[in-house]
Amino acid sequence: MRLTRSLLLGVVALQSVAAQASAQVWLNADTSKKVNQSNFRALEDWPAAGEARRGSGAPGAKYWQQQVDYVIKVALDSTTHRLSGSERVTYHNNSPDKLAYLWFQLDQNIEKSDSRANAMRGALPKQVSTRMRRFLIGEDGGYTLSRVQLVDAQGKKTDARYSINGTELRIDLAAPLNPAQSVVVDIDWSHEVPEGGNNGRGQKEKLKDGWEYLNAQWFPRAAVYDDVNGWQTNQFLGMGEFYLEFGNYDVSITVPRDHIVRSTGVLQNPAQVLTATQRARLQQAFVADTPVYIIRPEEIATPAIRPAGTGTLTWRFTAQNVRDFSWASSRGFAWDAMGYRYSKGGRLIELHSVYPREAMPVWNKISTKAIAQTMTTYGRMAFEYPYPQASNVHGAVGGMEYPMIAFCGARPGPDGKYDKSLEYSLAAVTIHEVGHNWFPMIVASDERKWTWMDEGLNSFLEHYGSLEFDKAWPKGRLPGMATNIVGYMKTKNSVPIMAESEVNLRNTFGANGYTKPASGLVMLREKIAGSEAFDKAFRGYSQRWMFKKPQPADFFRSMEDGLGEQLNWFWRGWFYTTYANDQALTTVERQDAKELVGNESKGTNYYRFTIDQKGGLVMPVEMEVVFADGTTQRVALPADIWRQNEKTFTYGMFTSKEIVQVVLDPDQAFADINRDNNSWKKPAPAPIP
Repeated sequence: MRLTRSLLLGVVALQSVAAQASAQVWLNADTSKKVNQSNFRALEDWPAAGEARRGSGAPGAKYWQQQVDYVIKVALDSTTHRLSGSERVTYHNNSPDKLAYLWFQLDQNIEKSDSRANAMRGALPKQVSTRMRRFLIGEDGGYTLSRVQLVDAQGKKTDARYSINGTELRIDLAAPLNPAQSVVVDIDWSHEVPEGGNNGRGQKEKLKDGWEYLNAQWFPRAAVYDDVNGWQTNQFLGMGEFYLEFGNYDVSITVPRDHIVRSTGVLQNPAQVLTATQRARLQQAFVADTPVYIIRPEEIATPAIRPAGTGTLTWRFTAQNVRDFSWASSRGFAWDAMGYRYSKGGRLIELHSVYPREAMPVWNKISTKAIAQTMTTYGRMAFEYPYPQASNVHGAVGGMEYPMIAFCGARPGPDGKYDKSLEYSLAAVTIHEVGHNWFPMIVASDERKWTWMDEGLNSFLEHYGSLEFDKAWPKGRLPGMATNIVGYMKTKNSVPIMAESEVNLRNTFGANGYTKPASGLVMLREKIAGSEAFDKAFRGYSQRWMFKKPQPADFFRSMEDGLGEQLNWFWRGWFYTTYANDQALTTVERQDAKELVGNESKGTNYYRFTIDQKGGLVMPVEMEVVFADGTTQRVALPADIWRQNEKTFTYGMFTSKEIVQVVLDPDQAFADINRDNNSWKKPAPAPIP
């Protein structure tokens, strides 16, 4: 319709009157600013889309990432507890930039007494730990670098100029590394395997049958150079974890002859390091429906489980397209295994669990079955596991993850007794840590910055894996239950999910990095987007970023792209702020329908429900309406009801029934922090005098 000038002026006048009657009302608004402050506005924090990262949330035509390949030889001295290694690193420059130097991560340097992580701890407490006493008497951890050399195309080696800044190593190149070129670096190093160290990940522990070594962040690893950061050289301070390049690994591990090794990758020399009996049992295990012992409990640490001979043994593993490499070694392991296939006759995935006798009888009952559950749930909700094996290793580390291998705790008492809760603990930590193969080992987000992109997404999938492992799984143990995050939403110490990892407080790190994002995604799936639509979008994000490096905006945009839904209000409120949801049902009023509309065709009564948002979030509204005849009706309203007024909304409803009770958020799905104002009951009639 084409408006004449007089008609247009009339419309403007009417709009002016309407605006005076009902002005825009925003939550959390700064009234001194004359700008759009709606929760529904576009997110200013998202970087502009480009040729590397598209506005759809997908990698662009000019997306690139580096590749780094490693050939490593490492030996474990079980007397000095020291690792000594030599690595050849081939760095492939797939970027459009010339590189004058390379950066490597030296995470073991967090164990140095003068590390930044130790400085952050401040003064000594009144009770000093064994680890701190070690520092005080002069013992020190961290890397000793004995050789750093550049290797040219003819194999000639020259000493490299290098410098160390805390947990970062800079190696200057002899000439700039052009795009599409590669450079080879040799590094020799050694360090002691820490005992309960600062990094809380790799460490050693003495058990009944000898020392157990969990080796993580054990070798100098190339830092990431990407299109977002350039070089990502954030110091390792203990909270923010890892961000690494994909590559191929060939690793030879020399250990005492009586040790068993589990590792990232696939064992290349089983005939040299396993007995004929163990090799036969492995073949039986891979076609079995339940775990099969490779080393039985009664065989632990006996000579019969090792090949005849004297001296050390070298185990060789290779892995393709992984972003890290980790391994465990001990003479005291029991070992069980089974095979897993996504379809009958399909590709074999080996599932392994190794554990000391202290971990039984719970580990032999739960661990491998929980790995299989992870394969099933994550394979359905994200993508099928692409690697050839997955291992779970019991140890002092409560829970840590690396490609194809996880370190998990959960141990019975000294007498071997435990209650059901320990089985839930082991299943949960196994599902979670093995699940990290999907996020961030394959969908390779920057853990050094964004804890939620791996821990939160992984906890979200753990939520459903737990429920599928045991339908009676306690709700209090589910990371995606909204009720489990309410206490955190109330606290004054919370920080936004989008705060970088090292900005988080230690006492809120778990809730902020794990539970809040997980519960938010469960909320989005089950109450906002719908499970079918969400699952398609989530699989789309997961699969388009396999073996690539997504940033937060890539996730948000990809989900919106798959859902066909603009969710600025949700990302802003749940991820970028610490505001809470507090919906209050303030009034319920009845009016005769005939009086209102002149007839009763829609019902005899018209009810108005006034809902106020007393917290800082806009959220959908769900109500359960209870009628006098005992029947109920659910009312679900989208978050869009708050677009014109974010503080109050009145909903109207025709019915011929009498309403006696109304409850907001009846499933407690929206983490409402004050349920005292969530319900209304029809007042009892006044007593007759």
